[in-house]
Amino acid sequence: MNCNHYSEMNIFEEGLNNLGITLTDRQKQQFIDYYELLIEWNNVMNLTAITDLKEVIVKHFIDSLSLVKVYEPLSQKVLDMGTGAGFPGIPLKIAFPELDMILVDSLKKRITFLNEVINKLSLKNIITIHGRAEDLGHDILYREKFDLCVSRAVAKLSSLSEYCLPFVKRNGYFISYKSDKIEEELLQSKRAFEILGAEVESVAEFELPGSDMRRTMILIHKNKVTPHKYPRSAGKPTKEPL
Repeated sequence: MNCNHYSEMNIFEEGLNNLGITLTDRQKQQFIDYYELLIEWNNVMNLTAITDLKEVIVKHFIDSLSLVKVYEPLSQKVLDMGTGAGFPGIPLKIAFPELDMILVDSLKKRITFLNEVINKLSLKNIITIHGRAEDLGHDILYREKFDLCVSRAVAKLSSLSEYCLPFVKRNGYFISYKSDKIEEELLQSKRAFEILGAEVESVAEFELPGSDMRRTMILIHKNKVTPHKYPRSAGKPTKEPL
């Protein structure tokens, strides 16, 4: 562990303790290596506006791992939709290496970065896919094949649900990472959940440790098969939410 990162890693330890997660020294080093790759690549392409290590630890790493507040990650098949710079997928994969992870993003440059991270961190059973949810959601290789779909993407919950739920097996889950108050968004999404064959199982609201950032984790249970017409064609779920 780089001694320059000592104080920041104490913040990381506090956050991990708060979540009940224990990491090995190798896993902690993988997080540091991930951070250093993120900063290196961020100099030539726009991956994140957050570059300070303490902020990355709290707002990206701990935030990604906060999924444990609503769900216990086991050796399951997980899809991270609209992963961007790899959040929450890569932190979840580092912390829970038994997960079988697929990262999806529509931007080829980000996929190139993610492949570099996977290679440099020697992560196994994790692949990237360059594509859009509207197309992949109708592909028999991916449709209703996952125990869990996660997304930190910024979109209305009703739109995100249409993008993500078609990938989830019946009796699987979709977890949406959201910022503070979401009561109105939940109400607006009720019809979408019914159409797509799902219902909200639980909602966790909390403050990220070491910050004043409020977060909400929404656990959505898929109890029926999603009708074949969803997701609708490119852009429709965003422009015309269910």
